[in-house]
Amino acid sequence: MNSHFLNGRYRILKVLNDGEKGKTYLVEDVNLPGGQFVVKQLYPHSSNPQTLTILRRLFTSKTATLEKLGQEHDQIQKLIACFEENEKFYIVQEFIPGNPLTNEIIQGQPLSEDQVIPLLSEILEILRIVHSYGMIHQDIKPANIIRRESDKKLVLVDFAIVNEAITKTVDNLEYMPREQVNGNLKYNSDIYALGIVAIAALLSLPAKEISQLQSQRNKLTGEIVWRHKNLKINRKLAKVLNRMVRFDYRKRYQYATEVLDDLKNITNVYRDQQKQDDKKLLLILTGVASCITLGVGAWFLHSLKPVSDAQQQLYQEGVNKYDAGNYEGAVEDFNQVIELDPQNALAYNRRGDAYYRLGDYEQAQADSSQAILLNPQDANAYFDRGFAFSELGKYKEAITDYTQAIKLNSKDAYAYYGRGLAHAQLKDNKGAVGDFSKAIALKPQYSEAYLQRGILHRRLRQRLEAIQDFDTVIKINPSDAKAYYQRALTQSINKQKYAALKDYTDAISINPKYIEAYLNRGDVYSDMGEKLEATEDYNAILQIDPKFSAAYIHRGIHRFSFGDYKGAIEDYTEVLKLDPNNIAAYNNRGNAYLDMGNKKAANQDYSRAIAINANNALAYYNRGVIRTKQKNKQGAIADFKKAGKLFQQQGEKDSYQDAQREIAILQNKSAPAPTTRPKSGEREKN
Repeated sequence: MNSHFLNGRYRILKVLNDGEKGKTYLVEDVNLPGGQFVVKQLYPHSSNPQTLTILRRLFTSKTATLEKLGQEHDQIQKLIACFEENEKFYIVQEFIPGNPLTNEIIQGQPLSEDQVIPLLSEILEILRIVHSYGMIHQDIKPANIIRRESDKKLVLVDFAIVNEAITKTVDNLEYMPREQVNGNLKYNSDIYALGIVAIAALLSLPAKEISQLQSQRNKLTGEIVWRHKNLKINRKLAKVLNRMVRFDYRKRYQYATEVLDDLKNITNVYRDQQKQDDKKLLLILTGVASCITLGVGAWFLHSLKPVSDAQQQLYQEGVNKYDAGNYEGAVEDFNQVIELDPQNALAYNRRGDAYYRLGDYEQAQADSSQAILLNPQDANAYFDRGFAFSELGKYKEAITDYTQAIKLNSKDAYAYYGRGLAHAQLKDNKGAVGDFSKAIALKPQYSEAYLQRGILHRRLRQRLEAIQDFDTVIKINPSDAKAYYQRALTQSINKQKYAALKDYTDAISINPKYIEAYLNRGDVYSDMGEKLEATEDYNAILQIDPKFSAAYIHRGIHRFSFGDYKGAIEDYTEVLKLDPNNIAAYNNRGNAYLDMGNKKAANQDYSRAIAINANNALAYYNRGVIRTKQKNKQGAIADFKKAGKLFQQQGEKDSYQDAQREIAILQNKSAPAPTTRPKSGEREKN
């Protein structure tokens, strides 16, 4: 092994890791005697030449950013070089003598708050720099945090952005939030993972037992329930950690600086408390008797405080339970507050928030309405009720509430965004674009607003503007898979197939489980006649989700396109096992049966499609074709007439004219028999 060299200069000293997606070596650079480095070998997820070309571009761009980042901060592992050898990709990184954080998180030896807070602060300072470069680490875990031997500082290593781009694999789901697993990567996905690390440290959970946290979730809310009765922890620190690991990324801290600010406040409170304790000790030691008298008086006055203190305590307990994800418990506490004070608008407002999180949108709307009745100037109550109305499908009412929230607080970008979503649901595209634009003006880094505006621009056929919006999202967050996916859809409409392929591939590199990206990339490959590549994409979807019926439909259409009728029939039959009322599967299977010469089976499938939906024009048209072939002229004419009427009602002008042509041919006895082919449905786009 020691005699083996990589890139002609890196002599392998030791294999540090040997996994499915690649190997990691400790090496020595023969050009720098004594210089040790870590080399990661990455196996590409495909050997297809076109895919490798795309991966080379991704590899070059992502490693360039990492190299610059390592030069910026001495607590980020430096990237020394990168190269390709035998269609495998390699990155050469700084070797950092020290111990991973896994050595400090030991079962049965929980870290104290005084240890966890500095740890959090140190990593958050590093993440602040990382995120400012538009980068997301994507794999925060104890093994990737090294306590450097030379100065005992923490160093962040092994960014996943390069690994996933090349190998298309995702590891360590225990530390990943839902949106990252689903491909909707956010900066605060790193914050979630770091929160899990901190909680594990406080609970003394080693890496192999982190999965315990994921199993301790509130069944209704998805929030992690990690605080047990025997765990003594500062309430403010617990609140920070709860917010770091919120299930919904929108409720989580958005930026590392926000967490740092709250941690500094806790540290200041500790410092102030220590000063107070020192002061009290000094007073006792100097025998100041008046201090005792004042203490007794303060206790007596406290005992005479009105009931509102009890209300305030219940209210705060409700807020704490809400922040911890215990929404049912929060509702119970707010119920008691309202019983004590039926005029407490804040209690109604917060109870409404809890009901919303529990999915009880009717009750959420009712509580927000009561809060508004008690305090008509509460912009937040209108905002909350707007969301409840939207979930209930009452978009006009939602727009009215968002508008009122904006009147009370004209700087609320989120209210404009919410109203934009409601306008979009009502097909008021102009109004929606205006609201998203206003949200962007108030919050220039509002990537979700750019994304939604881009989708609307595409819907309005303003494709250049759409691409510009998606470009902006990618500039704000280069790891936003949705932005690449939406830009790919737009490029595909513009007939820019290679640009679309590139963006779909980027989206998949960021999120290897992005089903819709595989589906649409497969369609592009299919349209280009790339039989193998298209099939690989459809197969990849079914490996991720064997019950995703659209993948069978698309693969069936693809197989049909190059004459594999038997394979197409197998795919459509699988769809019908999953969904016995899938009209597209019956229509398309009928077409395959027809091309195989099985007219009876084809006729049965078209008839089943019509039985499921009597307004399915395509099924009538296709059955008309089969009846024509069976010499059933009257039946064929009746089907083409029905199809033509439905096509006309649905605005399908070309299909309507096709049906009219078939009728004319059938009614002209001297005309030759038509050689019409059945129509296939459009692929289901996502």
